[in-house]
Amino acid sequence: MKITLHATPDITPRPLIAEVILETGALLNIDRADVKPKGGEVVIDVPQDECERVVAAFKKRGATITCLKQPIIKDDDECINCGACISVCPTGVISFRDDWSVQMDLDKCVQCGACVTMCPHGALTVGK
Repeated sequence: MKITLHATPDITPRPLIAEVILETGALLNIDRADVKPKGGEVVIDVPQDECERVVAAFKKRGATITCLKQPIIKDDDECINCGACISVCPTGVISFRDDWSVQMDLDKCVQCGACVTMCPHGALTVGK
């Protein structure tokens, strides 16, 4: 499962992710990070069976966490299966099926938004 850690100025100087790994023993993978001294966000891949404990450990330290249930949402009525989104996806989330329709493997998504920007029909949106 993927979560977003919303970094605020009061928590950015702390080794928050390292503390949570040490406390929980969970193996966390940082999929995407954009953090500056004034804040930002980190998308973290958390093992499904460890998610509840990891989220609780972050919250105990004052962090705001959002669980990413569906990182990218595709409007099938708007999508024309042009494939413009495929070439810009850095993690290979989007591909063509045998019938040339667009398919998505959302487990790989890091919510970078590149596909959303590229879509000429506005068929893709970043989930919350």
